[in-house]
Amino acid sequence: MQNIVTTYKRYRTLQTHVISTMPVVILMPHSACNCRCVMCDIWKANHHLKQLTETDIATLLQTLKKLGTQQVLMSGGEALLHPLFFSFCSILKKQHIKISLLSTGLLLKKHAAAVAEWVDDVIVSLDGDETMHDHIRNIPGAYDKLTEGIYTIKKLKPHFRITARTVIHQQNFRIWPQIIECAQAMGLDQISFLPADVSSHAFNRAILWDAERQQDIVPSAADLPALLLMTNEVIQEYQPLFESGFIAESPAKLKGIYLHYAAYYGLNIQPVRKCNAPWVSAVVEADGTVRPCFFHAPYGNIKHNNLHHIINSNEAIAFRKNLDMENDDTCKNCVCSLYLKPQTPL
Repeated sequence: MQNIVTTYKRYRTLQTHVISTMPVVILMPHSACNCRCVMCDIWKANHHLKQLTETDIATLLQTLKKLGTQQVLMSGGEALLHPLFFSFCSILKKQHIKISLLSTGLLLKKHAAAVAEWVDDVIVSLDGDETMHDHIRNIPGAYDKLTEGIYTIKKLKPHFRITARTVIHQQNFRIWPQIIECAQAMGLDQISFLPADVSSHAFNRAILWDAERQQDIVPSAADLPALLLMTNEVIQEYQPLFESGFIAESPAKLKGIYLHYAAYYGLNIQPVRKCNAPWVSAVVEADGTVRPCFFHAPYGNIKHNNLHHIINSNEAIAFRKNLDMENDDTCKNCVCSLYLKPQTPL
């Protein structure tokens, strides 16, 4: 149970914009990725490898202990590509920090035993049925490798939690029901859905996508009625899976995917999303860059200063204090928000 002191510190952080406790930290141990996804450019920098070191993790640990960090999400790229990934996990686990791994799933079978030992849960990417998943990932056999990895971990540790995240976009929205059924067939514990980000510098977009590139991913205006119809079909046909929690979002949040794309064409405003990510988390990239979330600009680097100083610098405090999420373009177009109430345990 979360203690009173931690809850009080989280309230104070929201009130003063000075971070005294940080429940969640996202680390990107390795910059490379073993997929070539159509909606992501991370893989395009695979020849410019960046990665965190054991020294980086050990130094970060001082701040994580001070801020009472409870969970570290290992993201990327593909974190399992880092040769010292499980050494990083060992360092963190000694401080009783929960580790979640966001993965393409291609290396889960190879590292199944170590994942089951050192990681608390895994979140994989699932983009469609076998044909569509392999097409979107641009990796032949990606679906089979993902399935085998899930099966191998579950065989070793039946109650190990493995969930999926699916980006719904132009290329896969028509097979939304098949995605849900594939998730069930794989033995996943849950699946969540979100729209594609096409407007930010996240996912290694040094240069923002132009309109033509965005149209490869965003459903066309002519396809919006079909998207709405499919959304309503999923809500109606899979109601028991909403009730059981297998589908993570509520029906209302699922409709937000359609609203997000409709807003792209100016047909409505973007749905309001509750988010306090810059007050409860931070992102540390493979080169040490620190961001308040995946999408906002960086405000420091752990190679030059410690994390505690970075997140409580004058620049960082001013950013949080002046961030108007209802009117900030980055926040309004965000596809992946994080909201933790002070009293909410992880």
